[in-house]
Amino acid sequence: MAAAVSIQGLTKTYLDVWTKTEIRAVDNLALEVEEGEVFGFLGRNGAGKTTTIKMLLGLIFPTFGTANVLGKPIGDIAVKSQLSYLPEEAYFYEGMTGWDTMDFYARLFRISEPKRSERIKKCLKDVFLDEQAWQRPIRGYSKGMRQRIGIAQALINDPKLLFLDEPTSGLDPIAHAELREIIVNVGRQGKTVFLSSHQLPDVELTCSRVAIIHRGKLLASGKTQELTSGDMVEITFTGGDTALFEKLKAAGSACEQKDGAARIPSVAPKDVNDIVDLIRGAKASVTAIMPHKRTLEEVFVDTVMKAGAN
Repeated sequence: MAAAVSIQGLTKTYLDVWTKTEIRAVDNLALEVEEGEVFGFLGRNGAGKTTTIKMLLGLIFPTFGTANVLGKPIGDIAVKSQLSYLPEEAYFYEGMTGWDTMDFYARLFRISEPKRSERIKKCLKDVFLDEQAWQRPIRGYSKGMRQRIGIAQALINDPKLLFLDEPTSGLDPIAHAELREIIVNVGRQGKTVFLSSHQLPDVELTCSRVAIIHRGKLLASGKTQELTSGDMVEITFTGGDTALFEKLKAAGSACEQKDGAARIPSVAPKDVNDIVDLIRGAKASVTAIMPHKRTLEEVFVDTVMKAGAN
């Protein structure tokens, strides 16, 4: 599959005017994003995520390195009509209605009627914005509604590649779930989504591949399923007594207990038989033995901490 984004040695440095020292915001980054995938771009605050996105959009230029976006060098004018960007803090004209806001952006792309109204209606429906809100001023919109109108305006030009910077930040659980569905649906339309987010459960549920950067450097990348798969085993059982739990603890397999069931979350494969023998020897019943799947948050924390991010 062709690459929607291809980065080779991308580097961005700034001069700290107070200390006269060089700050390297992005450091020799190499990365590829395939066409049609929802890609997660992860990192702590100040890791270089937004700087990277702005370089890919041609808003700022790299100090060193190169990158291609939709097969063209970054900054290529012909490509920009096929891109969209929703920043973390999007600003709108508060007195304009949702419909008027969409109409404004559609006119910037020189979309004429009747196609303009058709596109506006489709985009607003795609983000599940209540029709009763279409003609209301944005000043009365909730945070979730503002995010919806933000994604809708980013879709108005029918982009091939969409950059989303923290689109679910500050939303309640229901809005989180709905925004995730919107992002997944955008991917199903064959568009490429480059998603930068701190909400790792959202990324895990929406992105097929992810990359983790820290201090501008790439630490890890790959398929989400492969990164979260572990080589340890999880054992659950019912029954047992204090003596069994003490024996398991002494064997290095502490239990988590809840509602009469017990769970040993992480057992090395070589120790599984011995642990099962201990459980059965105490007249307890093994209910499940399965591979232990790490969360993306666990993967992220382990990866960054190993890089010395204390």
